[in-house]
Amino acid sequence: MLNIEKKQEGNELTFALEGRLDTTTSPELETQLKGGLEGVELLVFDLAKLDYISSTGLRVLLTAQKLMMKKGKMVVRNASEEVNEIFEVTGFSEILNID
Repeated sequence: MLNIEKKQEGNELTFALEGRLDTTTSPELETQLKGGLEGVELLVFDLAKLDYISSTGLRVLLTAQKLMMKKGKMVVRNASEEVNEIFEVTGFSEILNID
């Protein structure tokens, strides 16, 4: 299960994710991203409450980053030790902008 809290302030959009970002839940986040990046210059993923991310979830983050490279910046914040370890093992710590 994934809970997505979306908050926009000016040209900054934050997605706070809670639960698991996996094969079952990734399509929901993808749908919200596809329709909601108009005018966004800073996209923030707050992962403070994210317990797990699968390869499908990583693909969604990578796709979002590619979209944002054309119009601004994407940042990943507050990733747990477990999620950071997944970023390290997969090499995503070198690809994503992680605060």
